[in-house]
Amino acid sequence: MASNPRALPAATAVGAPAAARCSTSAALDELLEGNRRYATGRARRGRVSAQRPFAVVLDCIDSGILPELVFDQDLGDLLCIRTAGQVLDEAVLGSIQYAVAELRVPLVVVLGHDGCGAVAATLGRLRTGAPVPGHLQLLVEEIAPAARRTRALPGDWAAHTVRAHAVWVRDAIRADAAFAGASVVAARFDPAGGLVSLLP
Repeated sequence: MASNPRALPAATAVGAPAAARCSTSAALDELLEGNRRYATGRARRGRVSAQRPFAVVLDCIDSGILPELVFDQDLGDLLCIRTAGQVLDEAVLGSIQYAVAELRVPLVVVLGHDGCGAVAATLGRLRTGAPVPGHLQLLVEEIAPAARRTRALPGDWAAHTVRAHAVWVRDAIRADAAFAGASVVAARFDPAGGLVSLLP
């Protein structure tokens, strides 16, 4: 594992194949090592002259969750796609496909997080049965199945929903032949402790 991404073979041109930089396992190792630096207060940040992403991170729009900080990576190292609750739509899928097929990014990370506002809003609607206004309906419709599957589990319903939804999104991406060239993993971020945990 390379603890310094500069040790990975660098692709200098915008859009240069990420496969030339590192393998899937090296990409995942680098993300988790960077997260450990972040969680222990040893983060490093730097500037880069070109885009050379080695991972796609599909994460939430919550303002405190920034993948470059969470994984302690330089700008240009990650392609970040942000939607409330990591909800998939055609624009998101097209963006992931561009990264995998055109830039040859080897790794896609679906990053859920504790305290997700989109999950809380969904659970609130399920509890009250209140109508969902406008475009928020898509968010609730996409997150609600994970919430319903986990409602009877003991413990924190919101935390169970975050995990179940991230795993569902991961599995939906994995099942799509458009992404056959990449490994897709699901993970959970704990904002309180700063650590990312991979989900089975």
